[in-house]
Amino acid sequence: MGSTTVDQVQTLRKILTSESEPLARRFRALFSLKYLASLNPPTEQTVPAIEAIAAAFASPSALLKHELAYCLGQSRHDAAVAPLRHVLQDKEEDAMCRHEAAEALGALGDKESLPLLKELRDDKQEVDVVRETCDIAVDRIEWEHGLQRAQEKLKQSDFASIDPAPPLPQTSQKPSIPELEKTLLDTSLPLFQRYRAMFALRDLSSPPDLPTAVSAIQALARGFKDPSALFRHEIAFVFGQLSHPASIPSLVETLSDTKEASMVRHEAAEALGSLGDEEGVEDILRKFLDDPEQVVRDSVIVALDMAEFEKNGEAEYAIVPESGKPIEV
Repeated sequence: MGSTTVDQVQTLRKILTSESEPLARRFRALFSLKYLASLNPPTEQTVPAIEAIAAAFASPSALLKHELAYCLGQSRHDAAVAPLRHVLQDKEEDAMCRHEAAEALGALGDKESLPLLKELRDDKQEVDVVRETCDIAVDRIEWEHGLQRAQEKLKQSDFASIDPAPPLPQTSQKPSIPELEKTLLDTSLPLFQRYRAMFALRDLSSPPDLPTAVSAIQALARGFKDPSALFRHEIAFVFGQLSHPASIPSLVETLSDTKEASMVRHEAAEALGSLGDEEGVEDILRKFLDDPEQVVRDSVIVALDMAEFEKNGEAEYAIVPESGKPIEV
């Protein structure tokens, strides 16, 4: 590995793991490392980048740690498995981080993690958000390695992310938003199936000028009334991916509800950050800089930084190392 590339990963690692660095800058370093960790095929920087991300689990910031777990799950690399299992098994760790670690193991399709995920899914003492995530992760891994996947014709998504569930396959040429909404909101169905409806509705909302976009977003927004905080937070995450102005009213309402779970409010704040170039969004976010919940305050700081980046039209929300050039620090 050339010394420049070693230095790049080390520089990013230093920024990410430093508690004296501003949170927004640490997030940019994280997304740079995620880029290096997810290169396909892997390069000599892949494992050092994964190790750098995992090193930041020592941070007290729940927001940062949950984002680390998400990025490791997107790496498609076995080196991410051990640190994720460690976080998931740590009962002292914040539930939001443990949930994200379980989801990440699902995204990696790690069959060896099935016994652990099933054990936590079936543990009545376990917190709901972790149990529910393990349930979805088990179904996702079994789907990925099963016959069902080979038989399904899935539409190519606009999104490069590995999602907690694949979208439902389209059975007809004309997808029915009311049918998908019915599946989305039916609490008697397995969460995995409802998530599949969620991601199918997401794909009908992109690009934003699709004729189905606004009605699919309105269907998704009804998911904010679901009894599961995990489910509500995933709706907000999907809205962050879509960055569609039609989602702003429901995101503002969710962020403003101080009785809402902090993991849902934080995701709503970040989703609004991705809509930062829309009029009035930054002013709304600024109102929550002194929120009583730390994770919400931190999310607003990151969201405002993302909004700044949206307005400036930067190509990538990261401190992206250009090949062969040292990173500006």
